[in-house]
Order: sequence, then structure tokens, then C-alpha cells
Amino acid sequence: MRFSQIAMPSRETRSDFLRLRTLILLRWAAIAGQIIAIVMAWTWYDIQLPLGLCYLVVGASVIANLVSASVFPQNTRLTERQVFLTLLFDLAQLAALLFLTGGLTNPFALLILAPVTISATALEGRATLVLGGMAISFVTILALFSLPMTLHDGSTFAVPQLFGFGFWLSIVIGIVFLGIYAHRVAGEIHSMQDALLATQMALAREQKLTDLGGVVAAAAHELGTPLATIKLVSSELMDELDDQPDLHADAQLIRDQADRCRDILRSMGRIGKDDKHLRQAPLSTVIREAAEPHVNRGKQVHFDLLPPEGDAAREPIILRQPEVIHGLRNLIQNAVDFAQHQVWVEGEWGRDQVLIRIVDDGAGYPSHVIGRIGDPFMRSRKAPAQRPEYEGMGLGLFIAKTLLERTGAELTFANGTVSPPTTENQVERCGAIVEVIWPMARIEAPRGALGENDLNT
Repeated sequence: MRFSQIAMPSRETRSDFLRLRTLILLRWAAIAGQIIAIVMAWTWYDIQLPLGLCYLVVGASVIANLVSASVFPQNTRLTERQVFLTLLFDLAQLAALLFLTGGLTNPFALLILAPVTISATALEGRATLVLGGMAISFVTILALFSLPMTLHDGSTFAVPQLFGFGFWLSIVIGIVFLGIYAHRVAGEIHSMQDALLATQMALAREQKLTDLGGVVAAAAHELGTPLATIKLVSSELMDELDDQPDLHADAQLIRDQADRCRDILRSMGRIGKDDKHLRQAPLSTVIREAAEPHVNRGKQVHFDLLPPEGDAAREPIILRQPEVIHGLRNLIQNAVDFAQHQVWVEGEWGRDQVLIRIVDDGAGYPSHVIGRIGDPFMRSRKAPAQRPEYEGMGLGLFIAKTLLERTGAELTFANGTVSPPTTENQVERCGAIVEVIWPMARIEAPRGALGENDLNT
């Protein structure tokens, strides 16, 4: 199975996760804070404010919340466009309130960062860029034009011009930095979630195929008796209908089709039988099974076993776990995709560990991404010229790495030596190298614990 064919959540689907109730509650909290700040400034600090206009601006948010709560169900999930318009309204409302209460001399001007930060975590980059640009525009307008705060003695509160410029610059830098930072972190979180979802889907599909194989084996076993009866009766009919060629031919057709059904079910039963002996296999068998879909794709695939010296030279019997087959298959697919002509799959083992090494003669990994190989949605290899449409195997390598690490493996990625080679073989193996290492205790099949098979066909 190609992992690129797994259906991933679209951007539109993923953006429909923010509930309207969440934004309504956040807005109620902002409204409460704004009212408390206005009342405290008027009564406690005796700052003269245009209370009518201030309450009018706050009332706009109250009306918007009441309309949203009454028109839409509480469990409504907003689209990306709706979230953007909601955040834009909150940004404009806050800017209008700051305009009436001293502009950037108001210490609450820092709150203008909140809508941009929420946008960076919940929306795509273009929406955040527009909202951030609007926020910077509002901040710039507030730095130039605003109603000053009048103190109890009739004087206006003002700060030196240098401080005013510093306030403006710090807020602008905060908008840019927090927007980029939050968007980058949220993007990596979303990518990891989608990649883990793809891993779970791949493993679930493999498990379903395994379960389906058991059902097929059971069907083959149960249908064997009625098919044998049909064959027996049709043979007897053939003997009785020797003098009627047409009916004799029909009876023979029935018998031939019964034989055909028997052969099909027999082959399906062999494939689907849940044979506990097939849950473990020699290392070489598992390697070849993992590579089987990619051995006839125009590249020469070499299989080598490198046994150690002494008592440990016997080839280990390892567990045929779906994670192992799937993970190795994807690593071999990646090697075949980028190889020029040849791929080598080697198996080594010792007393304490089992190693599988996959090498190709391609261009190798770019040096600046080797340390990040295995991250989801990252192009890990440069596409060959003959396949310019190829998007790389960032997600596939992540899935392979995740599946294999679940079985206790440790993966390392490197490039082969390119200078100065001592043998012609070294020159050929100058591409990418992937090594998968298991502790022997984690991968070796237990001895003498197979039990009986669930099906006998």
C-alpha cells in the first residue's frame, strides 16, 4: 500500500474544529474586563473618559455575543472564514476602545496581540497575515491619532515621544513574532497529529486485511463439504446421462465449475489461514516479504545476510509483526524510488541485536536535513529528474519510523562514502543508508510457544 494514498484531513475540514461557544466565552471575558477597567479608571483613578462612547463600543460586543448565542446552536463549529471575521470584529472593537481611552498610552493596548495569536494557532497563514496587517495598521493609527486621557486636575496624560515610539515598535514586533511563532508551532502540531492519524489508519488497514484473511480461510473450510457433494452428484449424473449428450455436457460443466471453486477456495484458504507458524519467520523471509511489492519496479534489489562467526551464526527466527512488515516495506519503497539502478537490503545479527540495512545508489539525503528525517510532511530526498512530480516520502518515512519504533527498533539515517572508495562496491553504495536495529529480546520469536492453529483446512 502506498502511504500517499491515505486520505488525510483537508484544510477546510481541519479548520471546522473551533466552536462558536469558545469564542463567545472568550468575548464575555473580554467584555467583563473592559467594563471593569472603564469603571475603575473613572471611579478609582478619576480619569475623565467619554463614557457614553466607551459603553457604546463595549455594547457592540455584547450585542454581537447575544445575537451569536441566540441565532446559532452552542455546538456550532465555525469555518475558517467565520473565525477570521469574528477575530477581525474583536480586533476592530478593541482598537476603537483604545482610540477612546488614550491610544497606546493605555496599558491595555497590549491586548491587541490576542486576536492575532488566536488566528495564528487556528487559521491558515494567509488569514493570519491579513489579520496581522490589520492589527499593525490599527496600532499605527492609534500611535498617531487617539483621544487623550484627562486626569482629575484637567491635565492630559502623555508620554515622551521616544517612549511612544517604543510602545508602537514593541507591539508591532510582538504581533510579528508571536504570529510567526504561534503559527509555526501550531502547524507542527497539526502535522504531527495528521501523520499519527495516517499511521493509525495504515496499521488499522493492515489489521483489517489480516482479519479478512481469517474469514476467507473459514469460508474455504466450511464450503469444502458442499462443493465435494456437488462434485459427487454431478459425477453420478454424468454416468447416468451418457446417452443424452446435451445433459451430459451440462453435468460435466457443473463438476468442472465445482472443481474451479474448490481450487479458488483452496488458494484463498492458504493465503488467509491464521497459521500461528506464520506469525514468525526467518529474518531473510521477513525481509523478502517486505520488499516483494518493489522488486520488479525496474531496479535491481539485492538481498544479503551477514551472519556472525561462532555459535550465533544461526539465522534468527523473528516475529512477523504488521508494524515490521509495513515499516520495512516503506523504507524499501523509498530506496527503490530514489535509486539509480540498485538497492541492497542486508540483514545482520549477533547475540544481542538484529540489524537490517537498506542502501541505494541514488543521490542520498541532503546533508542539511539528515537530522530531521522522519518528521512528517518533510521532503527528505530530492526528486529524480525523471520524476519531477514526486513529492518525497516525508510522511511515509515518518510512518515507517513510528511503526518500527513501536516494535523496539532504533533507526539511523546516513549517506554512503563517496571519497576515496577502496572498492568498486563502495562506489555503487554511495547513496542513502537506513539502519534499523532491534534488541534481540524484542524481535526474536519465543521458542516452543506456538500452540495449535485456529483453523485446520
